[in-house]
Amino acid sequence: MRIPNHIGVIPDGNRRWADNNGLPKEMGYREGLNPGLKLLKLCREAGVKELTYYGFTVDNTKRPTTQKKAFVQACIDAIDMIASEDVSLLVIGDTESKMFPKALLPYTRRTKVGKGGIRVNFLVNYGWEWDLGNLRTAEKNKRKVIKELKSNDISRVDLLIRWGGRRRLSGFLPAQSVYADFYVLDDYWPDFKEEHFYDALKWYNTQDITLGG
Repeated sequence: MRIPNHIGVIPDGNRRWADNNGLPKEMGYREGLNPGLKLLKLCREAGVKELTYYGFTVDNTKRPTTQKKAFVQACIDAIDMIASEDVSLLVIGDTESKMFPKALLPYTRRTKVGKGGIRVNFLVNYGWEWDLGNLRTAEKNKRKVIKELKSNDISRVDLLIRWGGRRRLSGFLPAQSVYADFYVLDDYWPDFKEEHFYDALKWYNTQDITLGG
């Protein structure tokens, strides 16, 4: 089986899961913590080299205060869990905004945790416009210079998996996802099962990877 080098994850459906279970919407976020750790271990066992989670976006911060506090705390807790593993960890997002959790600042430069290993990226207070903001042509010494992506340390995404049934990118790493194969699950993220991961790999293995060729 062909294994993707880099898998992107959009863990959607937390609020809808909470609604379905008779809970306040903000209670759904913490239910996604254990699935995130399980997926990391499955990726490592399968030989995936890089894994990127979508934490929360700049647009998500428009939600009610109780939900904002809940998903920010869930991101902090998730990264604490990941930091107990052997990984190369990077948190990417707008650190100049007050919505970026200060507790995660130490990880905004790639950090070897434990013995190192699989590259894990976590998008926190991320916005595609913020990421692409430096991709403008600038004049320097009478020559044109293209400035870098803010997420330039993240590689091209091979397989993007989205839970929750939505069929949209939602601003997830637009430059790196340009050739990503997009696999959508109707199940909500807190209902994660190992079969979701293996089914996505099987599906990916059937795709014709041409990269435009």
